[in-house]
Amino acid sequence: MAFQFQYIFFVWLGLAILFFLLLFFNVRRWKQRVIKRMGDPSLVKTMMYRYRPGRFNFKFLLLCITFLFGVLAVMNLRKPSSGDGISREGIDVIFALDVSRSMLAKDIEPNRLERAKQLISKLMDALPDSRVGLILFAGKAYVQMPLSADHSAAQMFISEASPDGVPMKGTVISDALDESLRAFGERDTKYRAVVLISDGEDHDEEAIEKSEELAQRGLMVNTVGIGSPTGSFIPDDSTRGNKIDEETGVEIISKLNEAELKQIAANTKGVYVHLQNSDEAVKQITSNLSQIDKKVTGDANLMSFSYYFWVFVALMIGLLIWEQLLPEGKKKAGK
Repeated sequence: MAFQFQYIFFVWLGLAILFFLLLFFNVRRWKQRVIKRMGDPSLVKTMMYRYRPGRFNFKFLLLCITFLFGVLAVMNLRKPSSGDGISREGIDVIFALDVSRSMLAKDIEPNRLERAKQLISKLMDALPDSRVGLILFAGKAYVQMPLSADHSAAQMFISEASPDGVPMKGTVISDALDESLRAFGERDTKYRAVVLISDGEDHDEEAIEKSEELAQRGLMVNTVGIGSPTGSFIPDDSTRGNKIDEETGVEIISKLNEAELKQIAANTKGVYVHLQNSDEAVKQITSNLSQIDKKVTGDANLMSFSYYFWVFVALMIGLLIWEQLLPEGKKKAGK
Protein backbone atom coordinates (compact mmCIF):
# COMPACT_ATOMS: atom_id res chain seq x y z
CA MET A 1 0.00 0.00 0.00
CA ALA A 2 1.10 3.56 -0.74
CA PHE A 3 1.47 6.55 1.53
CA GLN A 4 -1.76 7.87 3.05
CA PHE A 5 -2.89 10.58 5.44
CA GLN A 6 -4.56 9.23 8.58
CA TYR A 7 -6.57 12.40 9.27
CA ILE A 8 -7.38 13.62 5.78
CA PHE A 9 -10.31 15.70 7.05
CA PHE A 10 -7.86 18.21 8.58
CA VAL A 11 -7.09 19.42 5.05
CA TRP A 12 -9.74 22.10 5.54
CA LEU A 13 -7.33 23.87 7.92
CA GLY A 14 -5.43 24.98 4.83
CA LEU A 15 -8.24 27.47 4.16
CA ALA A 16 -6.75 29.58 6.93
CA ILE A 17 -4.25 30.77 4.27
CA LEU A 18 -7.06 32.96 2.92
CA PHE A 19 -7.26 34.72 6.27
CA PHE A 20 -3.48 35.17 6.29
CA LEU A 21 -3.60 36.72 2.80
CA LEU A 22 -6.26 39.16 3.91
CA LEU A 23 -4.17 40.09 6.93
CA PHE A 24 -1.05 40.45 4.76
CA PHE A 25 -2.64 42.90 2.32
CA ASN A 26 -4.12 44.92 5.17
CA VAL A 27 -0.67 45.22 6.79
CA ARG A 28 0.87 46.29 3.45
CA ARG A 29 -1.75 49.00 3.01
CA TRP A 30 -1.21 50.15 6.59
CA LYS A 31 2.56 50.42 6.01
CA GLN A 32 2.02 52.42 2.83
CA ARG A 33 -0.30 54.85 4.63
CA VAL A 34 2.19 55.31 7.48
CA ILE A 35 5.03 56.03 5.03
CA LYS A 36 2.94 58.68 3.26
CA ARG A 37 2.22 60.41 6.57
CA MET A 38 5.88 60.56 7.56
CA GLY A 39 6.70 63.47 5.19
CA ASP A 40 8.38 64.10 1.84
CA PRO A 41 8.44 60.82 -0.13
CA SER A 42 12.01 61.27 -1.43
CA LEU A 43 13.28 62.03 2.07
CA VAL A 44 11.45 59.06 3.58
CA LYS A 45 12.85 56.80 0.84
CA THR A 46 16.37 57.98 1.67
CA MET A 47 15.82 57.30 5.37
CA MET A 48 14.52 53.81 4.60
CA TYR A 49 17.21 52.87 2.10
CA ARG A 50 17.89 49.60 3.98
CA TYR A 51 14.25 48.46 3.91
CA ARG A 52 13.36 45.93 1.19
CA PRO A 53 9.61 45.35 0.62
CA GLY A 54 10.47 42.14 -1.22
CA ARG A 55 11.96 40.70 1.96
CA PHE A 56 8.70 41.39 3.82
CA ASN A 57 6.75 39.56 1.12
CA PHE A 58 9.22 36.66 1.17
CA LYS A 59 8.97 36.33 4.97
CA PHE A 60 5.19 36.15 4.64
CA LEU A 61 5.54 33.42 2.02
CA LEU A 62 7.78 31.45 4.39
CA LEU A 63 5.15 31.71 7.15
CA CYS A 64 2.43 30.44 4.77
CA ILE A 65 4.56 27.46 3.71
CA THR A 66 5.38 26.79 7.37
CA PHE A 67 1.68 26.74 8.23
CA LEU A 68 0.92 24.32 5.37
CA PHE A 69 3.66 21.98 6.61
CA GLY A 70 2.01 22.16 10.03
CA VAL A 71 -1.33 21.11 8.50
CA LEU A 72 0.36 18.18 6.75
CA ALA A 73 1.98 17.16 10.05
CA VAL A 74 -1.44 17.14 11.77
CA MET A 75 -2.86 15.01 8.93
CA ASN A 76 -0.24 12.40 9.89
CA LEU A 77 1.34 10.90 6.78
CA ARG A 78 1.83 7.15 7.18
CA LYS A 79 2.54 3.98 5.23
CA PRO A 80 1.60 0.40 6.20
CA SER A 81 4.61 -1.63 7.25
CA SER A 82 5.42 -4.56 5.01
CA GLY A 83 4.67 -8.08 6.18
CA ASP A 84 2.31 -7.10 8.97
CA GLY A 85 0.11 -10.14 8.27
CA ILE A 86 -3.21 -8.35 8.64
CA SER A 87 -4.73 -9.56 5.37
CA ARG A 88 -7.18 -12.36 5.90
CA GLU A 89 -9.62 -14.34 3.82
CA GLY A 90 -13.14 -14.45 5.15
CA ILE A 91 -16.61 -12.90 5.11
CA ASP A 92 -18.35 -10.08 6.95
CA VAL A 93 -20.73 -11.27 9.67
CA ILE A 94 -23.04 -9.12 11.77
CA PHE A 95 -24.33 -10.70 14.98
CA ALA A 96 -27.74 -9.25 15.88
CA LEU A 97 -28.41 -10.12 19.52
CA ASP A 98 -31.77 -9.77 21.21
CA VAL A 99 -31.25 -8.20 24.64
CA SER A 100 -34.89 -7.69 25.58
CA ARG A 101 -36.03 -8.59 29.10
CA SER A 102 -37.53 -11.84 27.83
CA MET A 103 -33.99 -13.04 27.10
CA LEU A 104 -33.45 -13.33 30.85
CA ALA A 105 -35.90 -16.25 31.00
CA LYS A 106 -34.30 -19.41 32.37
CA ASP A 107 -35.91 -22.12 30.27
CA ILE A 108 -32.37 -22.72 29.04
CA GLU A 109 -29.56 -22.56 31.60
CA PRO A 110 -28.24 -20.23 32.88
CA ASN A 111 -30.61 -18.02 30.85
CA ARG A 112 -31.34 -17.28 27.21
CA LEU A 113 -29.03 -14.27 26.99
CA GLU A 114 -25.99 -15.97 28.48
CA ARG A 115 -26.39 -18.99 26.19
CA ALA A 116 -26.69 -16.63 23.23
CA LYS A 117 -23.42 -14.93 24.25
CA GLN A 118 -21.70 -18.31 24.50
CA LEU A 119 -22.92 -19.22 21.02
CA ILE A 120 -21.60 -15.98 19.48
CA SER A 121 -18.20 -16.52 21.12
CA LYS A 122 -17.98 -20.03 19.70
CA LEU A 123 -19.06 -18.82 16.26
CA MET A 124 -16.32 -16.19 16.24
CA ASP A 125 -13.77 -18.83 17.19
CA ALA A 126 -15.00 -20.86 14.22
CA LEU A 127 -14.66 -17.81 11.90
CA PRO A 128 -11.14 -16.54 12.70
CA ASP A 129 -10.58 -14.94 9.29
CA SER A 130 -13.88 -13.07 9.12
CA ARG A 131 -14.74 -9.56 10.16
CA VAL A 132 -17.51 -9.34 12.73
CA GLY A 133 -19.85 -6.67 14.02
CA LEU A 134 -22.39 -6.57 16.84
CA ILE A 135 -25.89 -5.12 16.94
CA LEU A 136 -27.97 -5.15 20.11
CA PHE A 137 -31.72 -4.81 19.85
CA ALA A 138 -34.85 -4.75 21.92
CA GLY A 139 -37.44 -2.04 21.24
CA LYS A 140 -34.78 -0.43 19.04
CA ALA A 141 -31.54 -1.63 17.44
CA TYR A 142 -28.10 -0.12 18.00
CA VAL A 143 -24.70 -0.81 16.45
CA GLN A 144 -22.60 -1.83 19.45
CA MET A 145 -19.52 -2.58 17.35
CA PRO A 146 -18.97 -1.89 13.61
CA LEU A 147 -17.37 -4.48 11.37
CA SER A 148 -13.82 -5.27 12.46
CA ALA A 149 -11.30 -8.10 12.45
CA ASP A 150 -10.62 -7.40 16.14
CA HIS A 151 -12.35 -10.42 17.68
CA SER A 152 -10.99 -9.60 21.14
CA ALA A 153 -12.88 -6.30 21.18
CA ALA A 154 -15.99 -8.08 19.93
CA GLN A 155 -15.73 -10.62 22.76
CA MET A 156 -15.57 -7.77 25.25
CA PHE A 157 -18.68 -6.08 23.85
CA ILE A 158 -20.56 -9.37 23.81
CA SER A 159 -19.70 -10.17 27.43
CA GLU A 160 -21.08 -6.78 28.53
CA ALA A 161 -24.34 -7.00 26.53
CA SER A 162 -27.45 -6.73 28.72
CA PRO A 163 -31.04 -5.42 28.58
CA ASP A 164 -29.78 -2.20 30.17
CA GLY A 165 -27.84 -1.46 26.97
CA VAL A 166 -31.07 -0.80 25.04
CA PRO A 167 -33.48 1.27 27.13
CA MET A 168 -36.52 0.82 24.85
CA LYS A 169 -38.57 -2.22 25.85
CA GLY A 170 -39.91 -4.82 23.45
CA THR A 171 -38.45 -6.80 20.57
CA VAL A 172 -38.38 -5.24 17.11
CA ILE A 173 -36.61 -7.65 14.76
CA SER A 174 -37.25 -5.55 11.66
CA ASP A 175 -35.22 -2.70 13.17
CA ALA A 176 -32.35 -5.12 13.85
CA LEU A 177 -32.42 -6.29 10.21
CA ASP A 178 -32.54 -2.71 8.95
CA GLU A 179 -29.63 -1.67 11.18
CA SER A 180 -27.64 -4.70 9.99
CA LEU A 181 -28.06 -3.62 6.39
CA ARG A 182 -26.88 -0.10 7.21
CA ALA A 183 -23.90 -1.49 9.12
CA PHE A 184 -22.69 -3.25 5.97
CA GLY A 185 -22.93 -0.07 3.93
CA GLU A 186 -22.36 -0.48 0.21
CA ARG A 187 -20.00 -3.47 0.45
CA ASP A 188 -20.24 -6.32 -2.02
CA THR A 189 -23.32 -8.41 -1.20
CA LYS A 190 -21.50 -11.67 -1.93
CA TYR A 191 -19.52 -11.55 1.28
CA ARG A 192 -22.14 -10.58 3.86
CA ALA A 193 -24.28 -12.47 6.35
CA VAL A 194 -26.26 -11.86 9.51
CA VAL A 195 -26.67 -14.20 12.46
CA LEU A 196 -29.77 -13.11 14.36
CA ILE A 197 -30.31 -14.60 17.82
CA SER A 198 -33.67 -14.08 19.50
CA ASP A 199 -36.59 -15.76 21.25
CA GLY A 200 -38.70 -14.45 18.38
CA GLU A 201 -41.22 -12.53 20.49
CA ASP A 202 -41.49 -9.80 17.88
CA HIS A 203 -43.57 -6.72 18.65
CA ASP A 204 -44.04 -5.57 15.06
CA GLU A 205 -45.18 -7.10 11.78
CA GLU A 206 -42.48 -5.82 9.44
CA ALA A 207 -39.72 -8.39 10.02
CA ILE A 208 -40.88 -10.78 7.28
CA GLU A 209 -41.24 -7.93 4.79
CA LYS A 210 -37.81 -6.58 5.76
CA SER A 211 -36.23 -10.01 5.28
CA GLU A 212 -37.58 -10.10 1.71
CA GLU A 213 -35.91 -6.76 1.07
CA LEU A 214 -32.61 -8.07 2.44
CA ALA A 215 -32.91 -11.13 0.22
CA GLN A 216 -33.19 -8.86 -2.83
CA ARG A 217 -29.98 -7.14 -1.70
CA GLY A 218 -28.21 -10.53 -1.54
CA LEU A 219 -27.93 -10.64 2.25
CA MET A 220 -28.13 -14.01 4.02
CA VAL A 221 -29.77 -14.07 7.47
CA ASN A 222 -29.23 -17.11 9.67
CA THR A 223 -31.56 -17.16 12.66
CA VAL A 224 -31.16 -18.83 16.03
CA GLY A 225 -34.20 -19.44 18.18
CA ILE A 226 -33.48 -19.53 21.89
CA GLY A 227 -35.93 -20.66 24.55
CA SER A 228 -38.73 -23.20 24.62
CA PRO A 229 -42.15 -23.25 22.91
CA THR A 230 -43.77 -23.86 26.30
CA GLY A 231 -42.10 -20.76 27.67
CA SER A 232 -40.79 -19.52 30.97
CA PHE A 233 -41.33 -16.68 33.43
CA ILE A 234 -39.22 -13.51 33.08
CA PRO A 235 -37.26 -12.59 36.22
CA ASP A 236 -37.87 -9.09 37.60
CA ASP A 237 -34.88 -7.79 39.57
CA SER A 238 -36.87 -4.92 41.06
CA THR A 239 -39.31 -7.26 42.84
CA ARG A 240 -37.05 -10.33 43.04
CA GLY A 241 -39.96 -12.23 41.54
CA ASN A 242 -41.30 -12.68 38.04
CA LYS A 243 -42.37 -9.94 35.66
CA ILE A 244 -46.11 -9.20 35.86
CA ASP A 245 -48.42 -7.90 33.16
CA GLU A 246 -49.49 -4.42 34.29
CA GLU A 247 -52.98 -4.79 32.81
CA THR A 248 -53.95 -8.28 33.97
CA GLY A 249 -51.68 -8.65 37.00
CA VAL A 250 -50.67 -12.13 35.74
CA GLU A 251 -47.08 -13.32 35.56
CA ILE A 252 -45.78 -13.07 32.01
CA ILE A 253 -44.68 -16.24 30.23
CA SER A 254 -42.23 -15.74 27.36
CA LYS A 255 -42.44 -18.36 24.61
CA LEU A 256 -40.13 -19.05 21.69
CA ASN A 257 -41.70 -17.94 18.41
CA GLU A 258 -40.04 -20.20 15.85
CA ALA A 259 -42.39 -19.49 12.95
CA GLU A 260 -41.14 -15.96 12.28
CA LEU A 261 -37.46 -16.85 12.72
CA LYS A 262 -37.82 -19.79 10.32
CA GLN A 263 -39.51 -17.58 7.71
CA ILE A 264 -36.79 -14.92 7.92
CA ALA A 265 -34.10 -17.55 7.38
CA ALA A 266 -35.99 -19.18 4.51
CA ASN A 267 -36.54 -15.84 2.75
CA THR A 268 -32.81 -15.06 2.75
CA LYS A 269 -31.44 -18.57 2.04
CA GLY A 270 -30.23 -18.80 5.60
CA VAL A 271 -30.64 -21.57 8.11
CA TYR A 272 -32.76 -21.65 11.25
CA VAL A 273 -31.35 -23.34 14.33
CA HIS A 274 -33.12 -24.00 17.62
CA LEU A 275 -30.38 -23.54 20.17
CA GLN A 276 -30.07 -26.56 22.41
CA ASN A 277 -26.54 -27.80 21.81
CA SER A 278 -24.12 -24.93 21.09
CA ASP A 279 -21.57 -27.05 19.24
CA GLU A 280 -24.22 -28.45 16.93
CA ALA A 281 -25.60 -24.98 16.32
CA VAL A 282 -22.13 -23.69 15.41
CA LYS A 283 -21.68 -26.58 12.99
CA GLN A 284 -24.97 -25.88 11.20
CA ILE A 285 -24.43 -22.14 10.93
CA THR A 286 -20.80 -22.30 9.78
CA SER A 287 -21.74 -24.95 7.24
CA ASN A 288 -24.28 -22.58 5.74
CA LEU A 289 -21.90 -19.61 5.90
CA SER A 290 -19.29 -21.64 4.02
CA GLN A 291 -21.50 -21.34 0.93
CA ILE A 292 -20.73 -17.62 0.82
CA ASP A 293 -17.83 -16.53 -1.38
CA LYS A 294 -14.84 -15.30 0.59
CA LYS A 295 -12.64 -12.31 -0.03
CA VAL A 296 -9.34 -10.98 1.24
CA THR A 297 -9.99 -8.31 3.86
CA GLY A 298 -7.81 -6.07 5.93
CA ASP A 299 -8.48 -4.02 9.05
CA ALA A 300 -6.63 -0.71 9.41
CA ASN A 301 -7.09 -0.91 13.17
CA LEU A 302 -4.76 -3.92 13.26
CA MET A 303 -2.15 -2.65 10.79
CA SER A 304 1.25 -1.47 11.88
CA PHE A 305 2.33 1.79 10.26
CA SER A 306 5.46 3.83 9.72
CA TYR A 307 4.70 7.50 10.44
CA TYR A 308 6.26 10.48 8.66
CA PHE A 309 4.66 13.49 10.35
CA TRP A 310 8.08 14.32 11.80
CA VAL A 311 9.34 15.24 8.31
CA PHE A 312 6.83 18.09 8.11
CA VAL A 313 7.50 19.11 11.71
CA ALA A 314 11.23 19.35 10.94
CA LEU A 315 10.58 21.41 7.81
CA MET A 316 8.19 23.64 9.74
CA ILE A 317 10.74 24.32 12.49
CA GLY A 318 13.49 24.95 9.92
CA LEU A 319 11.39 27.50 8.03
CA LEU A 320 10.37 29.24 11.25
CA ILE A 321 14.01 29.66 12.25
CA TRP A 322 14.88 30.97 8.77
CA GLU A 323 12.01 33.45 8.86
CA GLN A 324 13.04 34.75 12.27
CA LEU A 325 16.71 35.19 11.25
CA LEU A 326 15.92 36.81 7.90
CA PRO A 327 15.86 40.65 8.21
CA GLU A 328 13.47 42.77 6.18
CA GLY A 329 16.32 44.98 4.95
CA LYS A 330 20.05 45.16 4.36
CA LYS A 331 22.35 45.08 7.35
CA LYS A 332 24.73 47.62 5.81
CA ALA A 333 24.39 50.22 3.12
CA GLY A 334 25.51 49.11 -0.29
CA LYS A 335 25.02 45.42 0.42
